[in-house]
Parts: sequence; structure tokens; C-alpha cells
Amino acid sequence: MAILSFLGGPVVKGLIDTYQAKLKAGNIDSKIAADLAASEIAAQTAEIQAKNHLKIAEIGHPWEPEKLAFYVTLVFFAKCVIWDKVLGLGTTPQLAGDISTWAGMIMGFYFGKRTFENVAHIIRR
Repeated sequence: MAILSFLGGPVVKGLIDTYQAKLKAGNIDSKIAADLAASEIAAQTAEIQAKNHLKIAEIGHPWEPEKLAFYVTLVFFAKCVIWDKVLGLGTTPQLAGDISTWAGMIMGFYFGKRTFENVAHIIRR
């Protein structure tokens, strides 16, 4: 390069300087692009982790009071439908009074709550 600039004078020296500046700029551009790609990957990883934490928080635990009440009611209804009606192996007396009211409210609350949560989640998006 030094020989070309010595032989070619200021015009060739200017072209060589411009070419070297372009090479340096290319290296800087590739470094910036690599840094941006690394930042994007880190952001995507953080977003995936946040979504997983949100999903865990939305699901909750299987021993929450609302779920325990639902399990008891579900076992009763499953026994009535599967054991009594489908298999014909027994009879269960009807629920009466407050017990039937509470059982209906528990089932309605559980299914209504999940439906409302799902619709709210869709609207929030």
C-alpha cells in the first residue's frame, strides 16, 4: 500500500485511504450487526422465560380451594354418570337442598371462571 501511494501520488493515496475506511466501516457494521443479533436473542430468551412464568402463574396449584371444591363435585358427577348410568352398577340418591345448590354453583363458577379468563386473555392480546 505504501508503495502504491508513493508511486500514484495523492489521488491513489486518497483511494487507498477511502478503501481502508470502507473496510474499517464494514468491520464496525458487522460488529454492530452481531451485537444487535446477540441482543435480539437475549430479548427473545427473556420473553420466552416471562411467558413460561406467566403460564405457571395462570395455571396455579392443584390444591387451591376452588379446585378442591371442583374435584369433590367432579367425583360426585363422574360417579353418577359413569358408575350409575353408563355401567348401571348402582344408584346414587339425588342431591337436595343446599347441597344441590352448592354443587351447581361450584360447577358453574369453575367453568364460567375459566371461560371468562380465556375471553379476557384473548381480548387483552
